[in-house]
Amino acid sequence: MTRGPITVFGGTGFLGRAIVRELVDAGQTVRIAARHPALPDWAEDGDQLELAHADIRDEASTASALAGASAAVNAVSLYVPTRQASFEAIHVEGASRLARLARRADIERLVQISGIGATPHSDSAYVRARARGEAAVLDALPRAIIVRPSVLFGPGDAFLSTLAGLTRLPLIPLFGQGETRLQPVHVVDVARALIRLLGEPLTERRLFELGGPDVMRYRDILELVLAHRKRDRRLLPVPFVAWRTLAALASVLPNPPLTRDQVILMQRDNIVDDGTGTFDDLGITPRALRESLPECLPPP
Repeated sequence: MTRGPITVFGGTGFLGRAIVRELVDAGQTVRIAARHPALPDWAEDGDQLELAHADIRDEASTASALAGASAAVNAVSLYVPTRQASFEAIHVEGASRLARLARRADIERLVQISGIGATPHSDSAYVRARARGEAAVLDALPRAIIVRPSVLFGPGDAFLSTLAGLTRLPLIPLFGQGETRLQPVHVVDVARALIRLLGEPLTERRLFELGGPDVMRYRDILELVLAHRKRDRRLLPVPFVAWRTLAALASVLPNPPLTRDQVILMQRDNIVDDGTGTFDDLGITPRALRESLPECLPPP
């Protein structure tokens, strides 16, 4: 493991918290960098944890959070843009700033968290920003490592919690026919992969895509959650054109429950591509969604 603290930007988020815990368990000093940093509820006296107030939109606070660090992880994410924070500001400009300042601080090991399917040609502004952010990071720090997880799950996640909420409905609407393929990955497995990538020796691979052991249709995941909650519900196919209309209507709300980008994402498979680094390259066997449900969702 590297000497000196590892700065985890976005260390209070869902993935960031898991990364912080795995690093601390590995005996590493961790600096949690966030706009509102706080010690995790599991922290104990003696844990090597530091707090840093940082906003990757701000040059000075980002540089300060990197000062003296031996490595860094950018786990900052934005799924719904606001007037104060755009996809461009967070995923492109912010990521580029972090990588540039990391290079200035002589930090060679930077892991940039992105997402499977990142491409500059997507119809989704979110996905395009992710792709441009990857390019900007590698331009500033060519030896940075890009990690693209599939949809994350784990205790307290947004993914399974949302599906569990849907099971209360008498009819559960599907995105299209529910045929979109996903490869759900446990958040702790992704965090453990980052521990390997931050350790010695430095890998020659620059891109990793991390998915769970099972490729599943969206409808299959819903049926799995229904069985776990012991509920019998009908799945109702809803055309994507209807979802796009709903997203457009919801866009005027302060906190829209559905966005255009989310609909676009559900129209494409979210699975690991050939030719990238995977869990196999890191010697990690990811856990399956089915076996993890009791841990992730409370009993009905």
